[in-house]
Amino acid sequence: MIDLPFDIPPHRPILIAGPTASGKSELALEIACAQGGRIINADALQVFDNWRILTARPTPEDEARAPHALYGHISGQAEYSAGQWLRDLRPLLDEGPRPIIVGGTGLYFTGLTHGLAEIPPTPAEIRAGAGRILHDEGLQSLLKGLDQATLARIDRQNPMRVQRAWEVLQSTGRGLAEWQDETPPPILPLEDCTALLLEADPTWLNARITRRFAMMLAQGALEEARANAVDWDPARLSAKAIGAVELMAFIHGEIPLEKAQEAATIATRQYAKRQRSWFRAKMQDWHKLKMA
Repeated sequence: MIDLPFDIPPHRPILIAGPTASGKSELALEIACAQGGRIINADALQVFDNWRILTARPTPEDEARAPHALYGHISGQAEYSAGQWLRDLRPLLDEGPRPIIVGGTGLYFTGLTHGLAEIPPTPAEIRAGAGRILHDEGLQSLLKGLDQATLARIDRQNPMRVQRAWEVLQSTGRGLAEWQDETPPPILPLEDCTALLLEADPTWLNARITRRFAMMLAQGALEEARANAVDWDPARLSAKAIGAVELMAFIHGEIPLEKAQEAATIATRQYAKRQRSWFRAKMQDWHKLKMA
């Protein structure tokens, strides 16, 4: 087990965040097996049922060792949001084992511990329009359509966050920043948790990312992609699973598998870099754990 610089109270909720491939799930499982608790997913793509291998969801063997929740509980054809995740999470906080909430989606943790604006759902036609603009014209076209207050707050390098902000403005007539200013109280304040943030040296983490994607292929990620290719729609949120687009390009004969693997590995490293930037900016009050 990872040596922690402090004791973890056995009944206090635990939050575990960190970049992809940093060892979050392993730590959560070790704590759950040692102290008890239910491991709850806080990863925006592990909620979908159509990608187990490619999103590195816990294996059936791991799920048998400790209770797990909010993994693969949403159809890959459905929409999902941080607000829906909080609604799914709330009853799990009110009953059952001590929660061990683990994942790499910073917005989920921010909404959990600081509150999340209650924004109306985005109509399907607006979301589809945003997807077309992003695909045909690029990220800058969406950024040009945002209000200045929102531009000052969001991560402009994160396509999912930019698209979400554009959709909110188009569907409600109000900028995301304005909605955020009306945020209700959090359902689990940070001071009521043991919050752990895994930090990793980029060289160490990049090597793990490379090994992990190769392992995903060996475990059947390509077969998983072929199953998804039957009704593949790149506009779906579940299609944003890192490596999905690259494996689909191979399946459709556009690139060799080696190129798909290389591109997916690079995309994962870039995603991990964006995660680290978010964590540095938003999680300064969390306990830092150095991984090596």
